[in-house]
Amino acid sequence: MTVAAKGNTVKIHYTGTLDNGSIFDTSEGREPLEFTIGSGQVIAGFDEAVSGMAVGEKKQVKIPVHKAYGPRNEDLVIAAPIEHVPADLNPEVGQKLQVGGANGEVLMVTVTDITDTHILLDANPPLAGQDLIFDIELVAVA
Repeated sequence: MTVAAKGNTVKIHYTGTLDNGSIFDTSEGREPLEFTIGSGQVIAGFDEAVSGMAVGEKKQVKIPVHKAYGPRNEDLVIAAPIEHVPADLNPEVGQKLQVGGANGEVLMVTVTDITDTHILLDANPPLAGQDLIFDIELVAVA
């Protein structure tokens, strides 16, 4: 029986839900997710959940905030003057944008509010501050 371990490339099917039961992501109807355990390609709790599983095994795991996307950081919510928005951009609440960070990095942000004077941008990962529940099936180990 093949068991997944750090350094193995694995293929898994999964469905991710929140505590309220809503699905935030799934591989249903797609190819299995492929990643290498311990490579940093997935959140730490997901790596830990798959490690030790046997091919064909299914399980459900709850990943706490600190092993998922971490707590929300209010320092990552930015109120920018509305005049800094490019004239050809018509932002809407919920829209995802890329903005330049202070150190030249590119940040993904979500527009959370727009007023006459400011646009509120949230650079937190969308699932930050939430425990995540995954139903996982290990399909293959290489």
